[in-house]
Amino acid sequence: MITLHIYSKKLTQIILKMKKVGLLLFSVFFVVAASFAQEKAKKETQKGHTDQNKFRQMKDVLATPNSIRTASGAPGHQYTQQKVDYVMDIRLDEANNRIYGDERITYHNNSKDHLEYLWVQLDQNMRADDSKTPLAQSTGASAFITPDNFKSTYMNEGKGFGHKIELVESNGKPLSHFINRTMMRINMPKALAPGETFKFRIKWNYKINDINKDGGRSGLESFPDGNNNYTIAQFFPRLAVYNDVEGWQNMQFWGRSEFALEFGDYDVKITVPADHIMEATGELQNEKEVLTNAQRNRFEKARKTFDKPVIIVTQKEAEKTEKGRSKKTKTWHYKTKRVRDFAFATSRKYIWDAMAVNVNGKTVMATSLYPKEGNPLWEEHSTRAVATTLIEYSKLTFDYPYSKAVSVHSERQGMEYPMICFNFGRPNPDGTYDDRTKKGMIGVIIHEVGHNFFPMIVNSDERQWTWMDEGLNSFVEILASLKYDSELFAINPAKNITRYMGGDQSNISPIMSQGDYVKQFGPNAYSKPAAGLYMLRKTIMGPELFDHAFRTYSKRWMFKHPTPADFFRSMEDASGMDLDWFWRGWFYTTDVTDIGIKKVTPLYVTDKQSDRIKNIIKSNPAAKGYFDGLGELVYITNKKEDANAAALNKHVKNGKKVPAFIYQVEFEKPGGLAMPIIVELTYADGTKEKKTFPAQIWMMDDNKATRVFAATQEIKSIVVDPDLETADVDTSNNSWPKKEETKFDKFKNQVKG
Repeated sequence: MITLHIYSKKLTQIILKMKKVGLLLFSVFFVVAASFAQEKAKKETQKGHTDQNKFRQMKDVLATPNSIRTASGAPGHQYTQQKVDYVMDIRLDEANNRIYGDERITYHNNSKDHLEYLWVQLDQNMRADDSKTPLAQSTGASAFITPDNFKSTYMNEGKGFGHKIELVESNGKPLSHFINRTMMRINMPKALAPGETFKFRIKWNYKINDINKDGGRSGLESFPDGNNNYTIAQFFPRLAVYNDVEGWQNMQFWGRSEFALEFGDYDVKITVPADHIMEATGELQNEKEVLTNAQRNRFEKARKTFDKPVIIVTQKEAEKTEKGRSKKTKTWHYKTKRVRDFAFATSRKYIWDAMAVNVNGKTVMATSLYPKEGNPLWEEHSTRAVATTLIEYSKLTFDYPYSKAVSVHSERQGMEYPMICFNFGRPNPDGTYDDRTKKGMIGVIIHEVGHNFFPMIVNSDERQWTWMDEGLNSFVEILASLKYDSELFAINPAKNITRYMGGDQSNISPIMSQGDYVKQFGPNAYSKPAAGLYMLRKTIMGPELFDHAFRTYSKRWMFKHPTPADFFRSMEDASGMDLDWFWRGWFYTTDVTDIGIKKVTPLYVTDKQSDRIKNIIKSNPAAKGYFDGLGELVYITNKKEDANAAALNKHVKNGKKVPAFIYQVEFEKPGGLAMPIIVELTYADGTKEKKTFPAQIWMMDDNKATRVFAATQEIKSIVVDPDLETADVDTSNNSWPKKEETKFDKFKNQVKG
């Protein structure tokens, strides 16, 4: 199959020359006619319009670049960010399910601003008895409810949750502060100047929530035997981010949109019952004090084992331990640098395994903690999934910088923190499980471990732009999951997002929406941005360009606070591609993709002049001389009976066969999104050929585009987007000849809509 390049080139030349002839011939007529029209009736003045072209640049939408955030998307030479260090003593009161904390905070003002106050996040106040979160929810009566929830909801009987602030002081003196729900303002004795540090202390305690009964991103899971699985996070007062974009990021925590925090160093001691096993953010400082000799020896073996997990605490040992209740305590001591948060998990029920992972020559420990209720699923897959995540994410971003990544099992959780995450996926009581449970468990582990990269290291503001951590992470998760099990995780994100995008527009929000008011949170923050990035990589940019750009963005903003503009600009800067049309359409609107075939006109090569050419020559004597001057020509006709491809034979060298079949295809775009046109041609002999036209084909006309296909044999069918790569919400117009819609197809479309 070849394209008729000779004809196309000559035709273009003819058209250009004819345009010049036409101007000379009709200029006099135009002047006379225009003068006459003016005398007859004054022309109506047309209203102007703003530039609405889908390919207009986004300079009016994105923040103006400066020396802090550059036009390339990189941090500027004046970029700064704050640093916050924590020294904490934490105690778990298992008998009363309370946590007590005493933290000493050092705040480093690296900005150029004088700070009159500091803002501290108190996330636990979201479920306090006086929380506004329940009041902001539009809810009707539930068909069933627990007695405790009934009392708290309808009888004003609180559960006693929320932070109890015991002490706020600096240098031994009370420190003025004010609590506004989930935010506490620390009033500075004097403004904190640039380059200065401020040290203060907060003592606090709170009642731990039961995750399955009270909800929450952290808390405890209770078991029938009285044991608890504690997965503790967002538990201590934490400094909010202060930066050049928003100043203080002190938006209230309503329960959905998460949090942004400053990086710093942590020194944390956690006291728990002596028979507990624990993992936490940071490196354990006192192995000899908290681990048995057997556990230490096994862990030492794990540090050198790269092919499979090594069991540190066996199921048999965990089952024996969970039957007791130690009256003694142990204090686990962790230290780490350059992290933006701290979390831990502790229980006497834990089985513990670990293995070493080679991340470009650096050994990182992949670790899992889980009760027997998680087996055999967790022993078989958890740590291996952690290892795959670290390797695959590092390929696309940067080498994982921390010493470990921990996966902790809890029945209904899926939540991430630096170096540690809490994940669901529990087999049946008899230990059996199906592929759905297995897929869900492995998927959530890869996703939550992946959050170490976004946003625990590339630290976007989750409360403002949920998609910057969830969407980017969900995209990389797709690639990592395929590496773990390509059959189990076979997926087409572009196809899967069409049901959401083609749904009721009143229930859809643009991706660029603040997370708390987003409708259909999952598709908006997770699936749609992930699908968009998947299409960018696979269809629009190609893996080589995309991967370089994505890696560039990730490395630029390691341990920093990027914005959407920094991401958009970095992707364009590092790839050399103008993607403003894609960001604007996919992220800032709820437009959909719908590209179809409107008309196909079969054409043929001939040596006979068409009626159109004949009429031009007949009506315009100058045109005859023009055509005669061109010499011998071949023509394109829609009359099959005039077809004569042999007319070109003497002009074609190297024994190439003249394409006797030519098809002019007019594409339509009922959808608002510009996307590449991917065309699959099926020839008479059954062979197929794909052609891709970039999205820029729509630059001059947003509604239609025309292309000509030439072939040496008949084209039996033409299909747009045959592999469903562009999230086309309506494929009924994608084929020529048009396919008859079956009853099942109609049903699918009804469901989709």
